Amino acid sequence: MSAPLQGKVALVAGATRGAGRGIAVELGAAGATVYVTGRSTRARRSEYDRPETLEDTADLVTEAGGQGIAVPTDHLDPAQVATLIGRVDDEQGRLDVLVNDIWGGEKLFEWDTPMWEHDLDNGLRLLRLAVETHAITSHHALPLLLRHPGGLVIEMTDGTADYNTAHYRVSYFYDLAKTSVLRMGFALGHELGPRGATAVTLTPGWMRSEIMLEGFGVREDNWRDALAQVPHFAISETPRFVGRAVAALAADPEVHRFNGRSLSSGGLAQEYGFTDLDGSRPDAWRYIVEVQDPDRPADTTGYR
Repeated sequence: MSAPLQGKVALVAGATRGAGRGIAVELGAAGATVYVTGRSTRARRSEYDRPETLEDTADLVTEAGGQGIAVPTDHLDPAQVATLIGRVDDEQGRLDVLVNDIWGGEKLFEWDTPMWEHDLDNGLRLLRLAVETHAITSHHALPLLLRHPGGLVIEMTDGTADYNTAHYRVSYFYDLAKTSVLRMGFALGHELGPRGATAVTLTPGWMRSEIMLEGFGVREDNWRDALAQVPHFAISETPRFVGRAVAALAADPEVHRFNGRSLSSGGLAQEYGFTDLDGSRPDAWRYIVEVQDPDRPADTTGYR
């Protein structure tokens, strides 16, 4: 089927850029109607102060074959989220897929800084943006999602449950945020499973987001130039790769077998057979464990 999600309605919360944009576009390519939310619009930028806009994401969804609908929303404001879900209900009468990808913490965490030296206001703001937003969104969206059997909730994080359980991630606040989201997917699996819906947690690998590419001084068309700085960047993937993982999950009639589990883009590529835009299947978390963390020479043979 060229449009396996035709007639399905998705909400990608936090879709202005990065994984959220990649996910929204791939859901659109599968035929879905996709509501995309965020705070950066053509009229006003968020504190990220970046050029990507919510309207651009919606246009990309429509160009891919779906219907993209941009709804500027601050997911820390329950009233705005309630209004968003009310609009989805009024216009569609259903919600089949909820992707909680809200993050907003790129400028707030401090690498390898002990929590007592980390800026407290930034740390608490990070937790609110990365955790509280997900809870607010799910609280308002899940009654609509549960109206029809087979709904899917995807909590986006960084790192698998196995990896994050065994490894300290960046800083106290970052570690707490990403691990909390893993537990959200686990807990929602217990609450949604008996009610006919599925919840999972999903992580991309080392993703070539707009911010990541800019940080290395490269573009998507010459990203390999960054390997001179960071050789293990060779395992990286586009945001569309995790988007294809989401689209595959949403189209799978047996998706409930993953309920409550922690999943990765690379792992799901092996499960479903999809590839990244270049035709490869980067398995970043296996590579990180077996090559990067043991400080072995960068070599993606057998990993993409």
